[in-house]
Amino acid sequence: MNSGRNGARLRPRGQTLTGQTREGSSAKRRFSSRSSVLVATLIALTGCSAIKAPVPKDPDALEEYKQANDPYEPLNRKVYNLTMTFDHWALRPVAKAYVWAVPRPVRNSLGNMITTMNEPSVFFNDVGAGKPRRAGDSFVRWCINMSVGIGGLIDVAKMAGYPHHDNDAGMTLANWGIPSGPYLFLPMGPSSLRDGIGYGIDQGLSPWNYVPRGYGLISFNWAYNMMGVIHGRSTHLDELDALQRDALDPYATIRSAYQQQRKAQAAAIKNDNRATVPAWYH
Repeated sequence: MNSGRNGARLRPRGQTLTGQTREGSSAKRRFSSRSSVLVATLIALTGCSAIKAPVPKDPDALEEYKQANDPYEPLNRKVYNLTMTFDHWALRPVAKAYVWAVPRPVRNSLGNMITTMNEPSVFFNDVGAGKPRRAGDSFVRWCINMSVGIGGLIDVAKMAGYPHHDNDAGMTLANWGIPSGPYLFLPMGPSSLRDGIGYGIDQGLSPWNYVPRGYGLISFNWAYNMMGVIHGRSTHLDELDALQRDALDPYATIRSAYQQQRKAQAAAIKNDNRATVPAWYH
């Protein structure tokens, strides 16, 4: 998840510019290390045969195996079970308490803020995908909501005709013909080799990761990340409860839904051939 930050305050007394530079460089090194570990883990998975499911010999089973694109299903199911256990005992109760304690209008405003904070990453990915109109819409959304929208708490851009659209580095890679690779279930949820690498790229595209420490923003950063996780979980309480209760195989259902959603998102981006500027500009 991309980190959000408040506006920077003046440098505290006694803190030098050199100290800020060192702290900023340290933060960048920590980010680079986290991204490198993620990418290395994903690449290692592709070469570890002990966690791969055997390839079926029956033609029908083989076709189903290829369609699922889940050669690491044994490991993925273990990660899924651990994630669902954590969700059941920790994340879901907190999300339910959040819904109970926070009025819907406030939750909607927090959701708008989280979306606005992620808009720079969407913008850079729109540029990377070669979609200038989408990039322009993202940039306008950022400018409007960060100013008139009071830091993103109010989605004024949507009212002005600039609704939010999703994009990430995984979709940018897909737009340039990079295949998804095998399906993966990571601690943060369903993914793939391409989308896992894309997640690391997205962290590099987020400007919040480059704000030096010492500006009183670290506490907000932690609060923003935690709020993003809790808010995101709260928006899917009923759906996940119904899935766990009614689906014969919740793991397979989540896998299928995720893969279909990503294909639809990639197709929407690739087929968006609108004019570079809006019609009203002319």
